Amino acid sequence: MAADGSDSAASELLALVYDELHALARQMFADQRPGGTLQPTALVHEAYLRLVRLEVDWSSRAQFFVIAARAMRSVLIDHARSRGRNKRGGGWQRVALTVVEETPSPRDEVPVEAIDAALVELSELDDRKARLVELRFFGGLSSEQAAGILGISRSTAAEDWRTARAWLHDRLGMEGG
Repeated sequence: MAADGSDSAASELLALVYDELHALARQMFADQRPGGTLQPTALVHEAYLRLVRLEVDWSSRAQFFVIAARAMRSVLIDHARSRGRNKRGGGWQRVALTVVEETPSPRDEVPVEAIDAALVELSELDDRKARLVELRFFGGLSSEQAAGILGISRSTAAEDWRTARAWLHDRLGMEGG
């Protein structure tokens, strides 16, 4: 819940960031076929429901986006797993392994479950790089914003991003880098 424990504070917070979260969700679904079972608005709402259940002292906008990125990642993973259980061969929600300022490429599309598994593996090797990917990919933050949240320099964030992307491309068997 919000710092003062009131539902109204949580609602006010959502009102402030809803458009940004919805834009991020729309970008995540940009390469999807129309008519999917999970739409951007549903993703934002489900993530919000998970956020308001948390007992968090919301201290900053940056902290909110860190936690929101994790909530959106969790919703996407749960949805993909659910679809996989419901239908043979199903559940592979494809998302582009890109960020807003990069041009999506079909070769960059991998199942969200594979991205999640790779991020879990990366976090065991280098938690900071995994958190950077989560903030940029699921949180939609720029390199500068993510660097500020992680408390690292922009040049360190840029180097970590290059390294993490190269590792993910290799781990996920993708072309290019």
